[in-house]
Amino acid sequence: HEVLDFGTNAPNGCDYPDLAYPTCRSITEGKAELGILLCGSGIGMSISANKVRGIRAALCHDELTAEMSRRHNNANVLCLPADLIGEELTRRIVEVWLKTTFEGGRHERRVRKIAEYEERELCGGSGEPPVEKA
Repeated sequence: HEVLDFGTNAPNGCDYPDLAYPTCRSITEGKAELGILLCGSGIGMSISANKVRGIRAALCHDELTAEMSRRHNNANVLCLPADLIGEELTRRIVEVWLKTTFEGGRHERRVRKIAEYEERELCGGSGEPPVEKA
């Protein structure tokens, strides 16, 4: 895999939104296909990443949640809790996540609805759920 590294290399703490944003923009701008973000709990990265239009970030704690995030949700960003899981489990999660592909089918409709909700909210819509097309 070709890697784009957006940091951090500083010994001091950093603000996770400052790292999540360029990672996610690299995906939405077509410079990267997928992104992996880490912070202490993974929660801050997940929240930050999911603020970027077109991003489906999933916080995963094990191989099964990593697999399902790709198979069913077509997650394009993996968020990991660096303080909560060990290095070996982190590697296994990343390996499973990178190897798993989107299943499509009924899940495609659901992912499309998420994108429609996102679009409606970003465009100042009514907040009403999209009508399912037959």
